[in-house]
Amino acid sequence: MFNDILDLLPYKSSFRFVDHITALDEGGVKGDYTLRPDSFFYEDHFVGNPVTPGVIITEIMAQIGLVVLAIFLLSKEAGSDSGETTFPLFTSTDISFHKMVLPGEKVTVVSKKQYFRFGKLKCYVEMWDSSNDLIAKGMFSGIVKKVDIKR
Repeated sequence: MFNDILDLLPYKSSFRFVDHITALDEGGVKGDYTLRPDSFFYEDHFVGNPVTPGVIITEIMAQIGLVVLAIFLLSKEAGSDSGETTFPLFTSTDISFHKMVLPGEKVTVVSKKQYFRFGKLKCYVEMWDSSNDLIAKGMFSGIVKKVDIKR
């Protein structure tokens, strides 16, 4: 349903942490990602007892909760895609973690826009597991620019 937005994400292969966008409008976004047990970060974190690193949880929350929403908002502002590449820049995060995430788990991210002005987006973002237990929550801010990159 939102494949056009997914196609604009500037992440590929092993560093794209968005499987589906299930809701998206000017006020927020909801999406999910299933953590693949063969992901590169499980090999050494922790040997024999893999756990998803907090930085990966943060990245999943940011990609779904901030970058997807920013791409949507920027495309609405522009009216159409001009062929430019989206380049996300985080400015701040404030996250609290409540639960571990293990390989193979499906997580859902829900983001609510706080404001979007002067090119800066601030969102309150939560991550939930398939049992509807809170994994993490926090405030994310960033700037997402459209850049004309010559390939």
